[in-house]
Amino acid sequence: MIRRAALIVLLLVAAACTSSEGGSEPRPTATAGGGSGPTPTEPSPSEPPSPEQTPVTSIELVAPRGGSFLVHGRYPLVDSDCVDPTQPRLDGRYPGTLVVERADDGTFSLVATIPFDAYLEGIAEVPASWPRAALEAQAIAARTYALATTRWSGKEGAELEEPICSTSACQVYGGMPIDRTRLDRRWDRAVRDTDGQVLLFEGRPAETLYFSTSNGQTYGNEDVFGSAPLPYLRPVVERDDGASGLSHWSTRIPYGDLATFLHAAGEWGKDEIVAVFRLAGGEVAVRGAVESETMDLSTFRDAVNAWAHCLEPQRYPGSLPTTIPSRWFRIASTRGGVTITGRGWGHGVGMVQWGAYGRARRGLSAEEILAYYYGGLRPERYPEPGLIHVEIADGLRSLRLDPSRPGAEVNGEPVEGPVVIREGLEVLVG
Repeated sequence: MIRRAALIVLLLVAAACTSSEGGSEPRPTATAGGGSGPTPTEPSPSEPPSPEQTPVTSIELVAPRGGSFLVHGRYPLVDSDCVDPTQPRLDGRYPGTLVVERADDGTFSLVATIPFDAYLEGIAEVPASWPRAALEAQAIAARTYALATTRWSGKEGAELEEPICSTSACQVYGGMPIDRTRLDRRWDRAVRDTDGQVLLFEGRPAETLYFSTSNGQTYGNEDVFGSAPLPYLRPVVERDDGASGLSHWSTRIPYGDLATFLHAAGEWGKDEIVAVFRLAGGEVAVRGAVESETMDLSTFRDAVNAWAHCLEPQRYPGSLPTTIPSRWFRIASTRGGVTITGRGWGHGVGMVQWGAYGRARRGLSAEEILAYYYGGLRPERYPEPGLIHVEIADGLRSLRLDPSRPGAEVNGEPVEGPVVIREGLEVLVG
């Protein structure tokens, strides 16, 4: 019988999940959020607190064997000055063990503990339709990067304790495909076929940075991140990423829009119209009837990217990922506005993903592609962890998790049907 919105007891003690005699519905004895239910007898000062009174700060959910959870998460509503604000959501499918942990502000985070190969299979960095050599090069780079940034030095099959984020700040982990296709299996095969292959520098996994599209070259890590120069992250010429839609791009912004965006960013006066716009070296000079300002290119780009799609979503960013996709651009004043033309997308260090695509199309192997971008490094065998912790999200206010098949557990107790987690870590099942 399906349990409809029955409160589940979030205790590891099985005896706490008893049901009423002769009945089919559970008898709740406590809730994670401190909700209704029979009030426990107040203990005397000499008695330790009962389990029912222990605040619940985390919940562990185990996916069915060979299965997963389809996860939908919501974040707190936030005020926005945007014309058509989009509230962030979490939508993904995750295997393994999920831990939901409550923060001091009442929101909660979600961390997945999954097999390392399953993590690599969920890397959402390049299309699975790409040539096999490009996929294998990406798989090796992603494996190496994960091990380098988490400082892995364990034995084969051991648990990797250092967590890794799932955003572009680390490398994008999207979980399992929600609707799996035959094409997705090509990426899975690239992960399997390169199992254990890592790029090593001085016996340790190298920091194999990568990005989408270049401006005709790559850059040394010290030039972009200010870190000590690494011999395998040296500038190289790039002539193979022309198939990228961001190899060359252009966008036009009328002066009126430009004034609006710069004012929203605090860089320009209210109701002041831009009359003259000039690029001088690494700075932008803006002049109006009364006001004039000079700002560096990064400040200008950040202001436009932050507010263009927010205040004029029908016009920006158009077909581009952002209004000004990269720091490699030129500005020309045109009648009534500016035209910005540029190349590339990404930080500019390491392997160019669209360059790997082009080189694979020319017949180069994954090993040859990697050697070109990473100073001659070639894949070597290296121990892999068994499990990895992935920080999926934080700041959530609610979650719904649907197991793909029977056999899921919440804090060691079997559950049937979807699991809903609300503020205060209140859990509803069924």
